[in-house]
Parts: sequence; structure tokens; C-alpha cells
Amino acid sequence: MCLPGALLDMTKPNHHILSTGRLCRYEDSLRIEREGDDHEYLPIERVDTLYAHEQIDLNTACLALLDDHGIALHIFDWSGTYVGSYCPTSGHTSGNTIIAQVERFIDPEDRLDIARKIVGASIHNMRTNVRYYNGRRGDLSASCERLAELRETLDEQSFDDVESLMGHEATARRCYYATFDEILAEPFTFKVRSYNPPKNEVNALISYLNALVYTATTSAIHTTALHPAVSYLHAPGNRRTSLALDVADIFKPLIADRILFRICNRNQLNMNSFTGATSTPRLTDEARKIVLEEYEQTLDRTVDHPQLKRKVSYKTLIQTDVYSLKKHILTGETYHPTERWW
Repeated sequence: MCLPGALLDMTKPNHHILSTGRLCRYEDSLRIEREGDDHEYLPIERVDTLYAHEQIDLNTACLALLDDHGIALHIFDWSGTYVGSYCPTSGHTSGNTIIAQVERFIDPEDRLDIARKIVGASIHNMRTNVRYYNGRRGDLSASCERLAELRETLDEQSFDDVESLMGHEATARRCYYATFDEILAEPFTFKVRSYNPPKNEVNALISYLNALVYTATTSAIHTTALHPAVSYLHAPGNRRTSLALDVADIFKPLIADRILFRICNRNQLNMNSFTGATSTPRLTDEARKIVLEEYEQTLDRTVDHPQLKRKVSYKTLIQTDVYSLKKHILTGETYHPTERWW
């Protein structure tokens, strides 16, 4: 697989803003101004993506600087809920690419083919997690077999539309989620997936981690000329980057869920790591730092890539996935969504 040079060097770190203040342009770089003289300087050339987890003020000069350097800003509110993103537009707009995207979308067979590959990778990655914990956290062999069956029938079964394909994916996800209470150590319990708002601590953590993965895929899409609102599995929406939802489904098991299992089973978090009403828990500031540290360490973790013949980070895997989709859209080259091989 031949990749642009920009995708081969993903060494710049993300930066998370965890306190209130003002983000401003300082000469040709960034400064986070806080009360008193507690300022933080960020060399612009050393930042890949910015995350604001507390209330910050900023102006158009700051936004222009972010745009000039291709830096996305993802914003979360005080409860850890993802609010939205400011993504740079300079250098990443292509009418021809958007037309090709739309043509793939309006062709039922093309759209279904891409959506099927996304669902297949998602089920495969869910199964690898269950297989890893089978025997480590109880007997999960029946769930492994069921997910393997759903993965196989995905290729064999004929689907009339994307909606029926999503129903197949939902069946797999229910099977997958049914293993969480076996995998998670006490005192954490999952019970059932709930959001808007999440009904317990595990669901709150899943929602937060899923949002982080969604922002990573959003950033990756914006480094290409793909339009983030033209998607294939999820229905395009007016106020969301639905293509990021497509790609995020592939990486949630690989990144979000593995972090969830790790930090809960290693006692890095406990019930005191959450605050708020019992029906709407949220992470404390200290717990959020623990989660973000694990998230960044996971993005930086490397694996041997069989096609590239080199080690690549999880962050780069997201980029290569999006690039593979773009190549398929433009040239018809086979799309290879990331299925865990390591």
C-alpha cells in the first residue's frame, strides 16, 4: 500500500486542555492564558490536534492560525459530552472527490458494498476482544462462536439495503455487549447500553471513549479531500460528520473498548472516579486525566503492519483506513477496513 508522506509521520502529539482559560494566538504560536500569570505556551508545529475539555475563550485570530496549520479543535462540555469540532478547511477541498463520494453513495450496490465491509471489520474486531478475554474472564466461547457465525453469514447473506445490514450489525453488537459484565471486574457493571444520558458509570465511560474515537476519525477524514457528511453505513445528517461514525465503528472495539476493559480491570478507576447523580454519572477531573492518558498511550502504540513492512501507530491505522476508503472511491481499488491481525 503506497501512502502519502503526510501519513507516514504521525509523531506529533495531541494536546488536551483540562482547565478553563483563553486560547489565543501569541506571535506565531499558541498560548493558553489562565488567571494570574499561569500561562501555557504551545509551539504550533508540535501540535497535531487540540481537545478542549473545559470552557475556553478564543478569537478569529486563533482560529485562523489553527486553519493555517491544519489543526482541528474538538470541544467537550463540563460533563464530558462531545459538543462539536472546528476543523481546518485549507488545502483539503476537492469537488471531484465529493462528486465521486456521492456517486458511490447513490449507487445502491456500491454503498452496500462499502457498508458491508465496515460492518464486517466491526464484527471481526468485536470478536477479537471477546476471544482475548475468553478464559481470562470466564467462559465466553459461545459468544465467540456466535460472533464468528455472524461474521461469516455477513458475507454469505444477501441484504436488500443498508438498513437490513445495520440490523445484522445490531445483532452482533447485542451479542458483544452481553459479554461485558463477564469481562469487567467488580464493582463495575454494564447491564445494557444506555446514552443521552448514560445510566451508569460504565456507560458514561463508554460514551466518553467513543466520542474520543469519533474525534480521531473526524480529524483523519479532514486530512483527506473526503467530505465528512457523505457516509455509507450511517445515514448522512445535517449536523454531524456521519462518515466519521462509519469509520469509528471499526475502531471503537480496538481503542475505546480495550481501554475500558483495561482501566476497569486494573483498578485504575473505581466508583469514586465518578460524580454527579447516580442516573447521570460523569468522570471526575482526576479520572478524566487517567482516561486521556490511556487514550493517548493507545493511539501511540505501534504494531507491525504486514503491507507497509514497518511499525505504525493506532493513530496512523485510522489514517490508512480513511486513505484506503478514499482510494476505493476514486479508483475502485479494494477498500480494506482495519481488522485486527495482531
